[in-house]
Amino acid sequence: MASGVGSSIINFGAFPGANEAAVTVIGQADIAADALCEAWISAVATADHTVSDHTYAAWLTHPSCSAATTGTGFTIYATSPEKMQGTFNLNWVWYNPA
Repeated sequence: MASGVGSSIINFGAFPGANEAAVTVIGQADIAADALCEAWISAVATADHTVSDHTYAAWLTHPSCSAATTGTGFTIYATSPEKMQGTFNLNWVWYNPA
């Protein structure tokens, strides 16, 4: 069962954009170092991209999470073979397995 859930915005920057971006999730007081974290593109529009853009971004980008820092949070990284630009919505979840 999830111990923490939320959303973040990841930013690939202005044109010409980048192949990589990251966003740090903080404020997770109950997270443990062995927490399992997951992130994915959410089909919710941002100021830069439509819902449709987000569905394509989910196909083009591959979010992954760093190891958790006890009592703090984790970092979400997104990579793409194509240069992306602007902001995209992410949802995330984590839980402590013990």
